Amino acid sequence: MYADMIAALFVQTDGAYFGLPGVDPWDVERDARIYTGPHPVVAHPPCQLWVNFAALNFKRYGGEHNRPGNDGGCFASALASVCRWGGVLEHPAGTNAYRAHGIGAPTEPGWNQLGELPRGGVWTCEVWQSAYGHRARKRTWLYYVGHDEPPALEWRREPGTHQVGWFDRIKPTLSKREAMATPTAFRDALLRIARSAASNTTRRSRGS
Repeated sequence: MYADMIAALFVQTDGAYFGLPGVDPWDVERDARIYTGPHPVVAHPPCQLWVNFAALNFKRYGGEHNRPGNDGGCFASALASVCRWGGVLEHPAGTNAYRAHGIGAPTEPGWNQLGELPRGGVWTCEVWQSAYGHRARKRTWLYYVGHDEPPALEWRREPGTHQVGWFDRIKPTLSKREAMATPTAFRDALLRIARSAASNTTRRSRGS
């Protein structure tokens, strides 16, 4: 088996994480909520019901399927997997899931340490996916669990030429598919972070 196998949870079927050596992708068909380890993870739980517009949509359309935070336990499951097996979870900057699950938002540039768990330290940060080639800035928060500080990322805050949604009338809006897509360079960065958690765990288990 691949020495540093990573489980990619809540990912798009046949998307960026499929067909890679050392990556075990879990899409909607496999249901990442039932993942039981043992590999560190990169988790992309669905975010639609955790952004601020979810409350507006619920007020307008109603329905339990639109209720803010009612994601079927996806975020909670992803968080539990990261905390138990190590790795990294990705969600939009400002996500209400952080507050709902008692996670402190990043307040300083770079990685912010939040505390300690049996699996290792807890870190969070804000990174803009525009630094990795996304055409929108796509501000993103990462939550990492591992024994050492996670690797540095590209901290540049490129404004982007497009937007996700309709916040800026000057910039054209990306299609839903492109807006949701993870740039290859950013995917690779997340896999490196998760493998760092795996390597740190292996090193400590050997007593080095």
